Amino acid sequence: MSKRHPVVSVTGSSGAGTSTVKKAFEHIFKREGITPAVVEGDSYHRFERGPMKVAMAEALAKGENFSHFGPEANLFDKLQELFKTYGETGGGQKRYYLHSLDEAAEHNARLGTKLEPGQFTPWESLPADTDLLFYEGLHGGVVGEGYDLASLADLLVGVVPIVNLEWIQKISRDNAERGYSAEATVDTILRRMPDYINHICPQFSLTDINFQRIPTVDTSNPFTIRNIPTPDESFVIVHFRKGAREKWGIDFPYLLKMITGSFMSSPTSIVVGGGKMGFAMELILTPIIHNLIKDR
Repeated sequence: MSKRHPVVSVTGSSGAGTSTVKKAFEHIFKREGITPAVVEGDSYHRFERGPMKVAMAEALAKGENFSHFGPEANLFDKLQELFKTYGETGGGQKRYYLHSLDEAAEHNARLGTKLEPGQFTPWESLPADTDLLFYEGLHGGVVGEGYDLASLADLLVGVVPIVNLEWIQKISRDNAERGYSAEATVDTILRRMPDYINHICPQFSLTDINFQRIPTVDTSNPFTIRNIPTPDESFVIVHFRKGAREKWGIDFPYLLKMITGSFMSSPTSIVVGGGKMGFAMELILTPIIHNLIKDR
């Protein structure tokens, strides 16, 4: 952790909705005149798309567990090195994972390469003179043998919809963006479950703040629901880890006054309407980011 070079980490599993938090932070950075070094968690996976499929097939044939959620498929040592180096110097190394043809074209034009979707760009230095490091991905607070990302983050935010909603979002997204059938996505969910329990869930006990979306419509069988519950069909529980409220000077009476319809469900949690999630994020996170930058 470093006051001079703060690290902000947003962690959540595939389909959790971390992109919503990312958008809220983008608004904050623009409004506050902050220049972030942005790092995507996908770029710290160990394998490109082709080799990952081979590795998964080999593990399946051996009856072994293997997924993007676990340490065997990721470079936790490199990610920890980035957090540590940035905190000490404001620098570090990153790369990009190319998800689509558009991303491949953009980076090929920038780098003069001929890479395809599913590949990584070469490692390169972070831009100079950034104000903070912003990570968004699966493992922003992962802890295990030989690595402890949570201890290196100055602000650690979790995005955690209840698991039924998470599955609904993943099934819908995988079908719309990648053409996967619901059955194929369910197979992926089952294969990832041990790593989800052992490497994703524990992070949310270490986060400073968790945003957990709870649907208010029936999601009893997420594998048959094709429409994602809308924001207005849900609540969001905003939970502050013990000590985080005091650490960041969170003023619950002020938040309750500013966010229409909000209420406290426990001494450490506030509940807001799903349609107010982005507003609540910006209201809560803006002064925290402001103070991180001021303390530099």
